[in-house]
Order: sequence, then C-alpha cells, then structure tokens
Amino acid sequence: MTVAEKDLDLVLAPAATQLELIRTGKLSALELTEAHIRQIERLNPELNVFADFDAERARKQARKLDGARKNRGALHGLPMTIKSSIAVAGHRCEIGSLLHKGDVPREDAVAVARLRAAGAVILGTTNCPDLLMAYETDNDLYGQTRNPWDVTRTPGGSSGGESAAIAAGLSSAGLGSDSGGSVRVPAHFTGICALKPTPGRVPGRGHLPPCVGPFSILGAIGPMARTIDDVSLLFRTLGGQDPCDPVSTPLAVRELTLDELRANTIGFFEDDGITPVTAETRAAVQSAVKALREAGFRVEPFRPQTLEALRALWWKFFVQCGAMFYEPAILGKRYQLSPIFVEFLSIAEAAGKLTGTELLGAWAELDLVRARTLEELNEFPVLLHPVAATPAWRHGERTWTIDGKTVEYLDAVRYTQWFNTLGAPGVVVPVGASAAGLPIGVQIGARPFADEVALGIAAVVDKAFGYKPPPMARG
Repeated sequence: MTVAEKDLDLVLAPAATQLELIRTGKLSALELTEAHIRQIERLNPELNVFADFDAERARKQARKLDGARKNRGALHGLPMTIKSSIAVAGHRCEIGSLLHKGDVPREDAVAVARLRAAGAVILGTTNCPDLLMAYETDNDLYGQTRNPWDVTRTPGGSSGGESAAIAAGLSSAGLGSDSGGSVRVPAHFTGICALKPTPGRVPGRGHLPPCVGPFSILGAIGPMARTIDDVSLLFRTLGGQDPCDPVSTPLAVRELTLDELRANTIGFFEDDGITPVTAETRAAVQSAVKALREAGFRVEPFRPQTLEALRALWWKFFVQCGAMFYEPAILGKRYQLSPIFVEFLSIAEAAGKLTGTELLGAWAELDLVRARTLEELNEFPVLLHPVAATPAWRHGERTWTIDGKTVEYLDAVRYTQWFNTLGAPGVVVPVGASAAGLPIGVQIGARPFADEVALGIAAVVDKAFGYKPPPMARG
C-alpha cells in the first residue's frame, strides 16, 4: 500500500479508530496531523472549506502533544476543525462577513477550550455564509464552499465548511452551530452525522454572535463527525455546566443501555403534510424504521399536531428577530454585505418588523406551544423523520418541484426548524442516497435534555447504514 493510500484509509477512518492508533503507539499525533494536511492540500483548493488554515501551526500543536507522556485526554492528537463563528484563539473567526474581516479572538470559546484540554489539534476554522443566515455556504470574504459529493452543489449552511471538511477527510470531526438546522442540513447534504443539542448541554459561550434572547432557545453549538459514536464522544467531552453561562445546565452526560433506549416508543412520519419530500427521502425514513424494528424498537406512525405552530414561531424569531438583531450592525454598511445575506434580508423585510406587542405575544405563545408539543411527546418521546425535502441542491437553486408542487427555499428545510423552537435535541445520520448518488440522512429527535436518547437510537441506525466517503475523497 502506498503512502497516499494509507493516508486515505487513515483520514477517512472514524475518529475513534484514529484515537486508538495513537493510544496504542501505532501512530503519532504529528503523523495523523500530517496525513490531514496532505488531504487538505489536495482537496481544499477545489472545496474551499477553510477560513483560516496554517499547516505549521497545526504541526506545532501535534508535536507538543507527542511530547506529553502523561495525562493524555480523550481526544489526544485528534485533528479537528471549528466553524468560523465559534471563537478560536489566534484564528480568524469572521462569521463569513466583510464587516468582521480580520477578527481574531484572543480567547477560545468554552467548547473549544474543552476540546483543547482533551488533546485535540485545531487545524483551523471553516467557512460559513455571511453572518450565518443561509442554508448555503457562500460569502464575499472567502467565496463559495463546494460539496465533495458534487462540486456543483452546496454542502449546506451555515456549517457547510465544517460538514464538507469532515465528509472529505480534511478533518476528523468538528464543531458547528445550529439555530435552524445549521449542523443538521449540512450533515444531511454531505453524508455525515451531527447533533443539535438541547441548548445548555454544550456550552455556548464564545459563539459569534452570542446566542441571546430568542436565540438562547433556538441556537446551540453542536458536534459533527462521520459516525454517531464519534459525535457521542465529542458530546461527552463537551458536556458539563459552564457556571458563567445562564443557559448552561448542571446535567452530567448519561450512559444508556439498549434496553433503556428500547423503552422509548418512536413516532415516525415521511412528510409534514405541507411540504412534500422526494421519493428517495421517504425511502430513507422507511429504511431507518425497518432497521430500528429489527433491532427491537417499537416504531409507529405519528406526527405531532403542533409542527406548523412551532415553524411559525421559528420564522418570527429566526427570520424577523434575526434581521432586527443585525440591523444596528449593518446600518450604513449594506454595500459590505454578501448577496446571500441580502437575500435573507429581503425575506425578512417582506415579512416585516415585529412590533413590541407582536414580539411579546410570540414569546408567550412559545411557552404554550412547547408545552402542548411536550404533552404530545409523552406517548412518542422520540421522532424519526426527514431532514429536508431534497438532498443537496445546486449552488443558487431556490425552488424545486416535488409531486407536482413547488417547494420554496426555506420550506425545503422546515423539517429541522421545529427542534430549534422546541429547544430539543436533533440528530442526523446518513441512511440512503438519491438517484444521482447524493447522500440522504434522517433525523432523530427527542424531548429536551434527552440528548443521550436521540444519540443512542441514532447509533443503532448508523450501525445499520453508516458513513460512505464521497468518491473525490479517495482520489
């Protein structure tokens, strides 16, 4: 086997496998880092996943870790990447915006600090759409990030640089963030796994901009990797209360047995009755249902009645409040905004600004709708359903025809938005493929704070299907 072939086997292996090779002395942190650097140098010119990457800086971290013989952490030597909206000391974290060009944090976000303390090598920060408000990764600062399954298509957004890097073996795993599907849609589009945790389960301090106001319910930093086992490893590493974060919860990460997981009845649906999905998407849901039933789970048809109410509230908080939050920062600077953010503004402006009365009413309604949803979930505490109406779309594509019905841009990804409004965990795992060979994931959600349940059930699905590398990743 040539060095190049060994590199590919190594960088596309699960993070747990890479860590075991280091733990047993069969590989050094520097050797693993060098393999990733070579994959980055080979593929990043075409994929454009990085906002900031410095090979020598990564080597320096790896050498230091190789010199440490004691107190090695759970992620010792693992090369990772971080979405450029999460503070990484000494790296450019510009949120894909010319308004933040050259911004370099002095301190790590809490989640990043925990990764470093566990021994991770931070390779760099990854690209995201201008100010995060898009499901396609593009901006005027670094340009368009491309999907390793088909470079004419997007890896999604806003954590699209992160998902593309992990899918193609430029990174072992990483961190994204999610206020409306921003780790889950990219995972679905690129064939990897991701968790949008319950807000507070993973410390959010150090996210740029801060997840405050309604975004403290909608938003969370979430782990992304090629397997659910790796996502779970990151969740265990990241978990634990941050005493300076008012949203952070004092919950320890739990280990659940298979019998404990089977005690949860799973409700599944193929569509929400409003936005149709492709036939291959339906088939992926049915394949996951079959795998879970064969593993001894009770899986029954069920669709909550509150989905559209949750989605309407998400629209008010993410779209309308999101635009209002950014208004002071962009005042008089619209000429510096990328077209993809201007597109978001046009959607928000068409919806109009919320009055104080409307915002107060929506805030009160949020608690009522969440309570009604949680009551419905008493019988079905786990949900299984699509991630989006379609697999990865072409750059700039904004409408699709499915079953004779036109599906619009933000409607195509509505399937992720409910869990943001609910403040509940959502996990994506790859299951199927489209006729064009594009990956299709399914989403497994659970009640708030039951992240371990969602991850445990997703792991059963992942073992039945699993990650497949995009052809370009192997050359």
